[in-house]
Amino acid sequence: MDKIVALCKRRGFIFQSSEIYGGLNGAWDYGPLGVELKRNLKDYWWKSMTQMRDDIVGFDGSILMNRAVWQASGHEATFSDPMVECLLTKKRYRADQIEPQSGTAYYYKGLKIAQPGASQALTSEPTPGLQVLLKFVELPFAVLVPKGKPEASAQKTARQFYVTRGYAEDKIASLELEKSEPLENTTQFNPENGAELSPPRTFNLMFKTYIGPVADESAITYLRPETAQAMFVQFKNVLEVSRKKLPFGIAQVGKAFRNEINPRNFTFRSREFEQMEVEFFVKPGTGPEWLEKWKEERLAWYESIGIPRAKIHVLTVPEADRAFYSQGTYDLEYEFPFGIQELEGIAHRGNYDLKQHAEKSGKPLEYFDEEAKAKYLPEVVEPSAGVDRTVLALLCEAYAEETVKDEESGKEETRIVLRFVPRMAPVKVGIFPLLKNKPDLVAKARELQKALQPLMKVAYDEAGSIGKRYRRIDEEGTPFGITVDFETFEGAKTASTSATGASIAEGEKETVTLRHRDSMKQERIALADVPAYLLRAIS
Repeated sequence: MDKIVALCKRRGFIFQSSEIYGGLNGAWDYGPLGVELKRNLKDYWWKSMTQMRDDIVGFDGSILMNRAVWQASGHEATFSDPMVECLLTKKRYRADQIEPQSGTAYYYKGLKIAQPGASQALTSEPTPGLQVLLKFVELPFAVLVPKGKPEASAQKTARQFYVTRGYAEDKIASLELEKSEPLENTTQFNPENGAELSPPRTFNLMFKTYIGPVADESAITYLRPETAQAMFVQFKNVLEVSRKKLPFGIAQVGKAFRNEINPRNFTFRSREFEQMEVEFFVKPGTGPEWLEKWKEERLAWYESIGIPRAKIHVLTVPEADRAFYSQGTYDLEYEFPFGIQELEGIAHRGNYDLKQHAEKSGKPLEYFDEEAKAKYLPEVVEPSAGVDRTVLALLCEAYAEETVKDEESGKEETRIVLRFVPRMAPVKVGIFPLLKNKPDLVAKARELQKALQPLMKVAYDEAGSIGKRYRRIDEEGTPFGITVDFETFEGAKTASTSATGASIAEGEKETVTLRHRDSMKQERIALADVPAYLLRAIS
């Protein structure tokens, strides 16, 4: 994972937000390549949902909504995580994500310290005849040490704790041990240092803000923690203007914000992120059937962007772990380098959201079924994917290192390559003149660049040897490289079969070298055939 993070910065995929000021935990900026990758992902999802099917329409809701929306949905009262705090470092963690540990726990009642005015530090050699007055301070603290480690390691951690509470190290005479006991699979201690954790307390994940110039109770609202609620609130309007019949869906891509207790694993868990969500409305009783259909459709979609089904684990979320309104949920989990983690959730939400908003707003949100001549609240199946998580999965899946022979020197070297499928690649093709000091080569390369730019994202590069330029586009995930060389003007040295399958005659001009990223194979192709060939390859 460290190598992927380093590559993301080196090649301009992802940067730490506010980096020159020390950064901001849980916030990330996407650089030139990262934003192209992200946009390709969102555009392809949008096309898959709203263009390739006729039962889903698009929508873009506002980030700020009336506070009543979040009260009706239950977010204001219940959208929280259990939080614990390390008593030593003050770092905070989600209580349900503390890894169970086993070992021996040492429970200290407090410490004995030198009385104020004592003339001798406890760490120095005692002066004969001088008595140091000690005072007991009751301050309970506990430490867990791995099996087989002595109490001395627990005392070391406990002393650090008491120092953080304002007691000088050289004034601590001793620690008062109350008891010790072996523990199995406990989550009451910090896995990083063994220090005791505070009791869990609830922590609301929504970012509060105020509307207007006065920051009082009447002006409170929140940055949305999910994109879904706007689609429920506008269900009736969208239904009327789109003239759709059930089943139909509303799709949205947009920002969401959650004040995560402990953002981690690069961009996987962030405080600001993007979601790709569909609220798919179906007839009552058909939700379970559509839940299964959406699961299969989403698995196939991930395969189409280069994430193999073998790398995705389908978790049937147990009832005890589901949201209270869920009547069935699948989590699609990807094998990240840091573990198997959720990529997308597909939930059967029942009619909870529409029912809540209808009751709290006093506005009818029923669907009129013309065939049945009846009104009812539809059920909802929601495929909800994280943009940032999927971008991270694409980077992890694409990253590869291999030992190859340098295409110029023939020496073995390590090649880093991102094997994006072409439709996801930030840049589709690199255009190179073989030598930058040959005006004819440069002019022809620039001409090809201009011809391709309206069709796809192109990168022009003339700096360094051609081998180094190839390595650069390999690290950037560019699937094709095209080099304008001397054969372009003087004619092909030998007859060959073009990348398109057509024949290239010996001496034929107006051809270029086409290099394939994954195989590093090089072949010639007629300049006139390049646009059509690339468009087919990246579609």
